[in-house]
This record gives sequence, C-alpha cells and structure tokens, in this order.
Amino acid sequence: MSNVLPNVPHPPSVPGPEVGQPPTVEPDGGATLLAWMRRMRDERPVWRDEAGNAHVFRHEDVVRIMSDPALYSSDTVGRLGGGETPSGVLLLLDPPQHGKLRRLVSRAFTNRLISELAPQITTLTRELLDAVDGDRFDLVEAVANPLPVMVIATMLGVPVADHDKFQAWGEQLLATDASDPESVRRMELTGKEISAYLQEFVDARRRTPHDDLIGTLVQAEVDGQRLSDDEIVSFATLLLLAGHITTSVLLGNTLLSLDSAPERWEALRADRSGIPAVIEETLRCRPPFTRVERVPTRRVEIAGEVIEPNTMIHLWLLSANHDERVFDDPAAFVPERPNSRQTAFGHGIHYCIGAPLARLESRIVLELMLDRFRTVRVDAGAPLSFHGSNVFGAERLPLVVRRA
Repeated sequence: MSNVLPNVPHPPSVPGPEVGQPPTVEPDGGATLLAWMRRMRDERPVWRDEAGNAHVFRHEDVVRIMSDPALYSSDTVGRLGGGETPSGVLLLLDPPQHGKLRRLVSRAFTNRLISELAPQITTLTRELLDAVDGDRFDLVEAVANPLPVMVIATMLGVPVADHDKFQAWGEQLLATDASDPESVRRMELTGKEISAYLQEFVDARRRTPHDDLIGTLVQAEVDGQRLSDDEIVSFATLLLLAGHITTSVLLGNTLLSLDSAPERWEALRADRSGIPAVIEETLRCRPPFTRVERVPTRRVEIAGEVIEPNTMIHLWLLSANHDERVFDDPAAFVPERPNSRQTAFGHGIHYCIGAPLARLESRIVLELMLDRFRTVRVDAGAPLSFHGSNVFGAERLPLVVRRA
C-alpha cells in the first residue's frame, strides 16, 4: 500500500511530548505532525503545551468530548476571551441556542437545495476546466479555489463576480496569527468588512423577498421564531469562508491521495462507483482541518489527566482519524475500508452542516477530471506548498496531466 503523503520526506527524527508547541503542517506537508501525533497517542494521549492548553489525540476521547456539549462547551470566545460570543456563529454556540439556530438554518440549507445544485456545479466546473491550457496546471488556482466560492456565492445570491473578494477575505482570515495583535486587528477589520457587505443583501431581501439562500434565511421560521440579521450574516460568512476552504482543501487532498496510488485513477476511469469511497478515505487520511476546540464547563478527567474548567482543549481530528486503535494501517490509503467512524466533519451537534455540499462538489470535479484526463499526477518537479495553520492541505498543487 502507498502512503497518503506523496513527495514528502519522512522526518529524520520524531518529536514527542518534550516540545512546547505542536509541529506545523509546513514545511513537510504534515509528515512530522503525523509522526508526532503517533507518539502522542501512545505516550501522552492528553498533553499540555507551553501555554497550558490541553491537546487530546485518541479517537475514543475526541469523539466522546464532541458528543457531550453540556460538559464541553464550544463557546471558546465567551468562556476564554471574556467577551460576548458573536451572534449566529454556529461553531461557537452551545445548547439550547445552537439547536434553535441550527433548526432555522436547516429550513433553508436543505439536502434538497444542495442536490439541486448539481447541474450548476457541473457547468461551473466544465467552464473552469475548459480554461485549463496545456498539460500542466495548478489545481488549487484553476479549480479548487474558485469553484466553491462561486457555488456558495450563487447559493447566497451575491455576485459571483466578487469571488476574488471572497477569496482575499478567506486568505486574510486563514493567515491570522492569534499571538500577533496586529494580525488580530486585521482579522477584526476583515470581519467587519464581510459583515457590512453581506448586510446589504439581507436588507434587500427584507425589502423584496427572493428565493436565493439569503432570501430563504430571511423568511425561515420555526415555532414563530426567525433569524436576526446578525445570525443570517454570521451563517452566510461561515459558508463563504469555512465552506470554501473545506471544499478547496478536500479537492486538493483527493488528488494528493490518488497520486499516492496512481493505479486507482485508471480503476476509477473504468468504474465511477468507487468515487464516494475515495472521497471518504481522503477525508479520513487528510481531513481539511486538523483540530477543533472545546472548553470544559467543570473539572474533568481525560485519559487520567485532570483538566480544570475553562481550559482550552484542542481535539485533534487528524490524530483521531489515524488512531491505530480504530483504523488498521492508518497511514495507508485504502478506500475499501469502512469509514463511518472518521471524524473529518466533526461529530455530534456540531457536525459540519456543509458536509453534503463539499462531498457533492468533490464528486463532480473528480468525475469531470476523469472524463478529460487519462492520467493525473502531482508535478514532481514543482515544490508543494502547504497551509501553515489548522488547515491540512496544499496551498498550491501543480499537476501534470495526459488528456483522454
């Protein structure tokens, strides 16, 4: 079996609990990070970094914590920052506020709405691939970045022509360094700019009803309750930014995974029924985000480690998906394995609401690339660059293709 991390050297020495901070995805695409997490699962399943934050690595513990929102709060801003939790940010809300907002949003963001987007996603993908010239191109630049932004903009009813603006906003937020006050200030300014932009469309839909997603969110009602402007803007922002990066990284990671097992490309060309399993195994091997955060509401004990209330806990989704206690030979790319326990999109009440859209877009792109290209390989002569933050994927992914 081929390893899922192609063109990446194995680290000469593997760090362990002695380090003060986790290794980053850069510069080796996550090879050191994965090796470090293997040691942590075995030697220190709950570990404290130099700032005193707790990190949890084993699948059993990660899933149990995500399954208990009463004991482990998602409101990291309100509980740790001393400020007010932004209204409408699903990722930061606890019950019962989370349930109310999720029900209202789900009235608009339905599986039927997503499935009906398939023809439009297909058209957009064809147009992007039509613009590819020659036998070398960067997947992220040509398809993986523009497509999800264009799809979400179309859903929301905001101008697709503004997708460069959305892209710039997303890159600004991804580049935020929480330890740098100037970086945080830029992030806050970007957030205000996004909110002001989206508020114009909410105002327009309140004046004149419309059947796009913002218009549907404006009209959504459950038990006599409706969404506030702040809640609509926050959800739309989440879709534009988190929804974009999730699909973009998943697309790149799928091609990275297939590059590690090139024989599977030809198999998929002959039988497309294997595409969903390839996407699920990619999500297990290379989840778009390495971790999520929780805060205990009272003193807890995890794997023998006592953690006080209001301590930041980092739950390593990437480590959970590579836990040998759950997945045999977890470094190998094996689409045939059962993947119902992978945690790429979270677990419990905060399971990613955009997961069906990310899967749909990835399936359509893969199908159309299989139609056009007899072979697709990562360009071995071009250096890969990876996101340096919580995002587990390539910033640039140069490909060499042979057309069908």
